[in-house]
Amino acid sequence: MSPPTASQQPTPQPAIIGIVGGVGPLAGLDLQAKIVAQTVAGRDQEHLPVLSLSWPGPIADRTKYLLGQVAENPAHAIVAQLRLLAAMGATVAAIPCNTAHAPAIFDVIHDVVARFTSPLRLLHMLDETADYLAAHLPGLRTVGILSTTGTWRARLYPQLLERRGLRVVAPDAARQETIHAAIYDPAHGIKSAGRVTARARADLARGVVALRAQGAEAVVLGCTELPLAFPEGEYEGVPLIDPTWVLARALIREAAPGQLRALQV
Repeated sequence: MSPPTASQQPTPQPAIIGIVGGVGPLAGLDLQAKIVAQTVAGRDQEHLPVLSLSWPGPIADRTKYLLGQVAENPAHAIVAQLRLLAAMGATVAAIPCNTAHAPAIFDVIHDVVARFTSPLRLLHMLDETADYLAAHLPGLRTVGILSTTGTWRARLYPQLLERRGLRVVAPDAARQETIHAAIYDPAHGIKSAGRVTARARADLARGVVALRAQGAEAVVLGCTELPLAFPEGEYEGVPLIDPTWVLARALIREAAPGQLRALQV
């Protein structure tokens, strides 16, 4: 039998992307939408295979764990869901939750995933964001961070970005309560409302303005619900850095680099 010609060779399949999509559910949907938007594809069939598992119930709240309000490390439930994604064929995965990348949580996840029988490359959302800042905003000197109180208290972004020579500014304790409430408040928080309420948007906007007054030349939206409040990507001239968007592009880069949409200059 003659070997198949080039035209008969099977088309190489892209890697399957896995998403732990319930941390929180809006953030998981946002990441998947941004993967679609940043993929070069002319028809449905050319888009990348994505397995998004939105199963929030078993995953303890990341901020409550870091603040000592719950004893259960959410790492264990996240690992179980990553194991399921790997068994379904995912070979590159991400967790669209900034707070889940605190070492007390992420290091546990990383160590177990490294021993999976089915290899799974797990991207680090904060490292990808730091790399993006270095590559695309090389003149940046001072960056502001808006986040959950768990991320704020753990100083995840300051520790990472200060090592790279950046000055990092964050809200004071009183304003941080307002920022956290815009995410979590039972009445107006984005997580509980299932949408961006007018009050949440206004409180977050005041947070951006306050960070600008502290010298921030750009602001990282360091909770995956926050980019939902600022789809325009900037506020009153302050560039807003969306780690979910950065993560979406990183997943495409790993799964099918030839289909990563060129950045708009």
